[in-house]
Amino acid sequence: MNVDLAAADAFMATHARVLDRRRFEVLRDRQGPAAVLAALDGYRNPDGGYGWGLEPDLRSGESQPGAAAHAFEVFEDIAPATTPRAVALCDWLESVSLPDGGLPFVLPLTGTAGCAPWWRDADPSVSSLQITAVSAAVAHRVAVHDPAVAAHSWLARATRYCLTEIETIETAPSAYVLAFAVRFLDVVHGRLPEAADLLRRLGEHLPADGRLHVEGGTEEETLYPLDFAPYPGGPARELFAPEVISADLDRLAGLQQDDGGWAVDYARISPAGSLDWRGHITVRAIDILRRNARI
Repeated sequence: MNVDLAAADAFMATHARVLDRRRFEVLRDRQGPAAVLAALDGYRNPDGGYGWGLEPDLRSGESQPGAAAHAFEVFEDIAPATTPRAVALCDWLESVSLPDGGLPFVLPLTGTAGCAPWWRDADPSVSSLQITAVSAAVAHRVAVHDPAVAAHSWLARATRYCLTEIETIETAPSAYVLAFAVRFLDVVHGRLPEAADLLRRLGEHLPADGRLHVEGGTEEETLYPLDFAPYPGGPARELFAPEVISADLDRLAGLQQDDGGWAVDYARISPAGSLDWRGHITVRAIDILRRNARI
């Protein structure tokens, strides 16, 4: 299955927000880190966190844990370059972490317009494995090239929280909790002795074909093998047969739309958010396909 990169270029120029256009240029090796970091600064608050719709369905302006993983994605994009913004984000995350080391799913919103109900209705007093795991997973990927992030006390506390919470899982968790926990364990595997056994145990909750419907989502909303193990070389890939991963890479490539971009199957909350997601998911699709030698 071939990917039309020229069409993807046109889609990004026509429809994507500036941040994802800049990320796309970095991904295509046509730009350095300065421009994408400047674009990310548009979502940054003086406290070191990020808001303003960086998470497309959470459009309130204040800094939110749900935006942290998206910021860390940019810090991973610019490797091997680093930025003090990454440490400042770790500082902010530490300041809003709960006593057990976890992050709340959401902090109190200053505005709810354009925000999805799962953000509006969440309890800010309870730690969320889903948000903590996805943020810590990408932070660990940044930490590979950024020693200051690797040594930060927030990442150590968040890592311990995730390991403790994953250890308590006995029945199948929700789809996104499972996906983000698997991705977290994939990146810390080899550095933390308990990660291998925890990953094996989580793998028992995955169907052989890696397809898991998202309960409470749209009728079509499904997670696929690449949502659990997007990159080659990690132990999460061993949870799936090679032919399952190959077929899912074919599926991902085949999802390119006639306009050159990729689409999402989850609920559309606002017109702006829906289009923001398309730009974000197009960057992610190209990145995954490139790392898997499909581009």
